[in-house]
Amino acid sequence: MTYLGEILSLGVAISWTATALFSEVGSKRLGALQLNVIRMTLSLVMLGITLWYFTGSPVPLYADGRTWFWLSLSGFVGYVLGDYCLFNAYVVIGSRFGQLFMTLAPIAAAFSGWAILGEHMSMQAIAGMLVTITGISISIFNRGTAHKIGLKLPLKGVLLGIGAGVGQGVGLVLSKVGMNYYEMSIPHGMEAVNDLLPFASTFIRAITGVLGFLLVMGYQRKFDTLLAVKHDSKGAWAALGATVFGPFVGVSISLMAVQYTEAGIASTLMALTPIFILLPSRLFLKQKITLKEVAGAAISVLGVSLFFL
Repeated sequence: MTYLGEILSLGVAISWTATALFSEVGSKRLGALQLNVIRMTLSLVMLGITLWYFTGSPVPLYADGRTWFWLSLSGFVGYVLGDYCLFNAYVVIGSRFGQLFMTLAPIAAAFSGWAILGEHMSMQAIAGMLVTITGISISIFNRGTAHKIGLKLPLKGVLLGIGAGVGQGVGLVLSKVGMNYYEMSIPHGMEAVNDLLPFASTFIRAITGVLGFLLVMGYQRKFDTLLAVKHDSKGAWAALGATVFGPFVGVSISLMAVQYTEAGIASTLMALTPIFILLPSRLFLKQKITLKEVAGAAISVLGVSLFFL
């Protein structure tokens, strides 16, 4: 199908809008680390059932050592580092601003694609990067007293947002490398396995995510905090929603999207989430949206589109 990769990428942006809203609620009620452990574990179960139903095996078939290495590395960078920053950013600055910083992901993906895959990066791409950063700056800076410009967000939240965007972008490129190796390792004629490649790849990435978050939780001695989900039905539903729309549907479709279009184009369309999230943030979370913030989000997404034209 023509533009299949682009259509899938738009679907990812919508899916990530939903998961961002669920994740903000879940992170604030259960804790960012706890929510990540829950959703990663649930996603493994969902992905395992999907693989078993279509391929007869609950674990990925035919994945060689190179596949496991690159997809595991992608899971560490994208999930353990990137999502840890993102979900803590939701707690500190909210999902709306957290997703705004995710417009940095295509920039990180482009630099990674240039360094790892040898993809071309033009002067126009650099201009797009500057426009994106300008859009983010418009949204997060304001004029204080004595004509000084300062952050209207906590510095911790800004740093977490930057870490989330970079982790997402680099993780996407690493996953593309891993999926390329995976595709080469699948025997000819195994269409069922090949069609489920994005879900199998997400399964491998999720294993790294679960192990990584469990290690962090063990180091912080917070295993007992997982029991909070038993006494918080709203938090439990938020965790389920964050799982379905995040690592199960959203991430799997994002990996499928980069199969059918360039990583940069896919990242550009996925980066529309900061615009998509504005209306539901106002309707469901009752957050005040200023014209300046809308303009900043639009400019940052415009910069992303320039980056890859």
